[in-house]
Amino acid sequence: MSDFLLEMNGISKSFPGVKALDNANLKVRPGTVHALMGENGAGKSTLMKCLFGIYTKDEGEILIDGKPTHILNPFDALNKGIAMVHQELQPILERSIAENIYCGRFPMKYNLFIDHKKMNEDTEKLLKEVKMNFDPKVKLSTLSVSQMQSVEIAKAVSANARIIIMDEPTSSLTQNEVDNLFDIINTLRKKGISIIYISHKMDEILSISDEVTIMRDGQYIGTWDAKELSIDKIVTRMVGRELKNLYPPKSNVPGEVILEVNELTSVSDKSFKNVNFKLKKGEILGIGGLVGAQRSELFEAIFGIRGVKKGTITYKGRQIRIRRPQDAIKQGIALLTEDRRATGIFGVLSISENVAIASLNKYVNHGFVLNNRKIDTLVKENIKKLSIKTPNSKTKIQTLSGGNQQKVIISRWLANDPDIFILDEPTRGIDVGAKYEIYSIIAELAKQGKSIVMISSELPELIGMSDRILVMCDGRISGEVAKEEATQENIMSLATKFV
Repeated sequence: MSDFLLEMNGISKSFPGVKALDNANLKVRPGTVHALMGENGAGKSTLMKCLFGIYTKDEGEILIDGKPTHILNPFDALNKGIAMVHQELQPILERSIAENIYCGRFPMKYNLFIDHKKMNEDTEKLLKEVKMNFDPKVKLSTLSVSQMQSVEIAKAVSANARIIIMDEPTSSLTQNEVDNLFDIINTLRKKGISIIYISHKMDEILSISDEVTIMRDGQYIGTWDAKELSIDKIVTRMVGRELKNLYPPKSNVPGEVILEVNELTSVSDKSFKNVNFKLKKGEILGIGGLVGAQRSELFEAIFGIRGVKKGTITYKGRQIRIRRPQDAIKQGIALLTEDRRATGIFGVLSISENVAIASLNKYVNHGFVLNNRKIDTLVKENIKKLSIKTPNSKTKIQTLSGGNQQKVIISRWLANDPDIFILDEPTRGIDVGAKYEIYSIIAELAKQGKSIVMISSELPELIGMSDRILVMCDGRISGEVAKEEATQENIMSLATKFV
């Protein structure tokens, strides 16, 4: 009998112009949490998609309990005890928890009707089993993101999964929600279920994992006991070199005030209120605060996505009114949204189309004919300038890694030559190497005199990149921290200071 519940040996997978996996390996013991790490584009997700039947491997073998296994599709993977909790949840919001859990495999009565009574009873038992106190009949739309994620985990358990893949499960969770998730993972581990855990958060990996496998450029680098590793060792093995500095040197010099916000208040009573701040030319202004502090909502309002009840915005010395995003774009303001996949990229379109979509008016001949040659030249220049890893400009953006997708969105706004970049969680779900590249782009933009607003939940990132930090709590600015006084303690103190 094998010591391993799962073995993936010599797995290779190619796409047009790219070898995503090159002789990759993974071995997972029963009842353990096995972290799978690597930079964006290292092949982690591709390897897991081969395991879950989304992709068909080109070479190699998969063994479960030491027996060779061929996985045809995700439904076949579920039948073989493999489940996957994806980073981008796809819930059916207007259906109940029970219906979401049993979608596609409803218990039937007389082989004609869905047995709702049995489905709700089974769901209630299942939720209790994984310590989730939810009513199985409530709509999924009433739950928070973390609760929806818990439902996805319950769904995996309901399929009697022995292997559960979790892809970036904490990317949108608060610390309390992370702690709850870890309680659930420990409960599953005690039941003998194996968890394959993909995350870029090093401290989480070291606290929850039993073993860690690291990949680089589609290849297997090695597997280590988590207790033997440190953050420095993980980073070095991930990127293939020692990263002595997590943040690039900065040479920007903040100048005159370019944007001033006075008493800005949302139309929603539960959102931001009476907000005042100034942004300088060539400044990187960090925005800190806990989840729910209304940071994103404030800057979405400044960009014209959300309504404003009162207050003024003064831009380059004159008062302006922004009713919709087109107004902000015309003024020279850009926004990278928090949820890259949901509100940033157009997944089914190419890199070229994603870059050009915000500035098409610049590339129109005779009022209606697109100048594709100009667009192609622009895109190729940005691919080179921002080091976007892609076979070509016609590649669909959804096939790129998170870091490269983020670079494409930055390219989109660079084509408009804005003066203000609002970056909402610019490195969420991005590995340490790609983060440095994004930081370098931000530093260069500030050096050129562009003004940067960087909203981030990662305190080291705020401290490492910002010239000045504003902290929000309960929809208000609760304080300002100068760069030389910026510590995690100072920021957290203001983040919990209700004013």
